[in-house]
Amino acid sequence: MRDALKATARGAAFICVLPCLLSYVVRSSFLGRDRALQGSTQWLSLCPGLTGQYLRQAFLARTIGYCAPTATISFGTVFSKTGARIDENAYIGVACHIGLAHIGRDVLIGSGVHVTSGAQTHGTADTGRPIREQEGRPVMVRVGAGVWIGSAAVIMADVGTNSIIGAGAVVTKAIPDSVIAAGVPAAVLKPRA
Repeated sequence: MRDALKATARGAAFICVLPCLLSYVVRSSFLGRDRALQGSTQWLSLCPGLTGQYLRQAFLARTIGYCAPTATISFGTVFSKTGARIDENAYIGVACHIGLAHIGRDVLIGSGVHVTSGAQTHGTADTGRPIREQEGRPVMVRVGAGVWIGSAAVIMADVGTNSIIGAGAVVTKAIPDSVIAAGVPAAVLKPRA
């Protein structure tokens, strides 16, 4: 019975986001897919509660690389890259920003976390040109299955499976599997025991 109710809610959410999907398709042809995605997810991020979660999932399932039906994307969360992937049972907290990232199965992401498109999303080498005009090198940031990321962390590099990232940490280098890391920049404190 519970699965049937969830399936009905997903179907209703899809119908509700059809105008947003149509708008996304039209704006994509003028602005590009990533800019159109960012604008759409800003608007959808403002829908509160369980209804908002279903609406965001229904939209993202049709606009990013992959968004599992069991993923939860909370209020205020914005996506900026259509190549993003959100696997089964992933939870993304309130007011997050997700760039070009692959969020693994059973990941828990606290509020206010930023998962960027790598450490070089903007070019900085040419001091004669504004940074906004310089080409960056976005890369897919992978957050492994079973990871827990504390609130306000910034993730710019891969995080291994079953690791814990402390609140406020800034991950600038890859974190291995099954460790606890924290700090600015994030460093491994100890293995998970």
